[in-house]
Amino acid sequence: MTSQPANDSPARETPGPLVLCAPLRVEARALRRGLHSAGADPGQVVRTGYGPVRARRWAAEAGAQPFGMLGVAGVAGGVDPGVCVGDLVVATEVAADGGQPAAVACPSAPLLAGELRRAGLRVGTGKIVTVDRLVSGAADRERLARDGAVAVDMESAWLAAAAGGRPVAVIRAISDTPDRPVLHPRTVTGGLAALRSLRAAAPVLDRWAAAAGERRVLLAGPRSFCAGVERAIEIVERVLEQQGAPVYVRKQIVHNTRVVSDLERRGAVFVDELDEVPDGATVVFSAHGVSPAVREVAAARGLAAIDATCPLVSKVHAEARRFADDGYLVALIGHAGHEEVEGTIGEAPRSTVLVETAADVAKLAPPQQGKIAYLMQTTLAADEASSIAEAIAARFPQARGPRSDDICYATTNRQNAVRAVAAESDLVLVAGSKNSSNSVRLVERAERAGTPAHLIDGPEDIELSWLAGVRTVGLTAGASAPPAVVDEIIAAIAGLGPVEVSERVTTTESIRFGLPREVRPK
Repeated sequence: MTSQPANDSPARETPGPLVLCAPLRVEARALRRGLHSAGADPGQVVRTGYGPVRARRWAAEAGAQPFGMLGVAGVAGGVDPGVCVGDLVVATEVAADGGQPAAVACPSAPLLAGELRRAGLRVGTGKIVTVDRLVSGAADRERLARDGAVAVDMESAWLAAAAGGRPVAVIRAISDTPDRPVLHPRTVTGGLAALRSLRAAAPVLDRWAAAAGERRVLLAGPRSFCAGVERAIEIVERVLEQQGAPVYVRKQIVHNTRVVSDLERRGAVFVDELDEVPDGATVVFSAHGVSPAVREVAAARGLAAIDATCPLVSKVHAEARRFADDGYLVALIGHAGHEEVEGTIGEAPRSTVLVETAADVAKLAPPQQGKIAYLMQTTLAADEASSIAEAIAARFPQARGPRSDDICYATTNRQNAVRAVAAESDLVLVAGSKNSSNSVRLVERAERAGTPAHLIDGPEDIELSWLAGVRTVGLTAGASAPPAVVDEIIAAIAGLGPVEVSERVTTTESIRFGLPREVRPK
């Protein structure tokens, strides 16, 4: 290993759990200062020397040493047009321009990138390529960018190879870009900006090391997409295939940012209200349902409406109409502002009252004594909804409920599954978006079981401090979260050390819902 010598010849030192490599003296100094200011050990930083020859020599000597994790940090040249001076690039992969040494993957990159962004830094991710000479010409930068490189340096591929399968992270701060090449009047200011970014990044690398270790990931089964979500997404996909872009969708088709972003890239246009949809265009109603008033506006505008409402939500709508027609006050147990609640209330607005808590039951005043019915938002926690329903029944013994359970089968199944894994876990992660009611309920269910739990859209939302000291991570996904995000989370955690994956299946789902006639194959 190396310390900060007075000349360019690296000196040997005893390794620790984390070895943090910096090729240049100024880079090492910036990292040490960052660690010192955060109260971390600056002795973790070693200087490896500038250029591929010194990097290769250091790697050959260091690879057999008993360190636990390897971090590489320094300045780099940007080749992607989107990077700016002072930006940090977290490598998802490091590779040599000539193909040797072999490319090294950095699977924990999303964890690092997310942590750096939360620290207020500008961060990108992607491939970093090691070259054997300075890249100053536009043609070389363009060639490397076409091959997928975001940034280039002269050491990382060799240094990362020394990890030998141990956790490795590479962070480079951009000192020059295609617009501001190395030979530029502002090269010095670019270098200073990069060094400031390195200093700020050093404490995050220390937290990355603290989160390392062997783990078990315990998957909850079932998890991720339910039949209603799959149906809604397929409807939009089929309309795009049949009609081409753009296809308008009122509200988010399902409550998940990843799903919505993917469909937007393919030509879906999400709008809040129908006045944003051109006359005569096609519009898809989201899985959460809409009120009759929305349908009437669509018809009056001549819009070709395709209904992606989940059949289980449609069932609640039908029950609301039935009770209202029979003269009942309908107590809808749910959360204000949720699109499903708004659509259900819209079926009988004069006869429906929203009930969010047991305390709201005291305010209910049916027009006829005891003539009251209750319904439930389909994505509620079953025990939460049941306690309110019991309060209604206690005050109104003649109250009527739905013919069959309103709580979605998928919501109940996922809540039971997360409770099972929470009992065996130190931490529970729930993949899902903040506006996903069923995903939020999964977090609450895990917390009620006594296990810390967090809602995340993807691995970049995982805070490294959550993982420090944690050996068993329970993992599930809300009914609107894509299955792929679970794989991404596991891969990122595996970048911190060996992971054993097992599953707790509480039930198996086989339900599928048919598609509306407008999108069925001809």
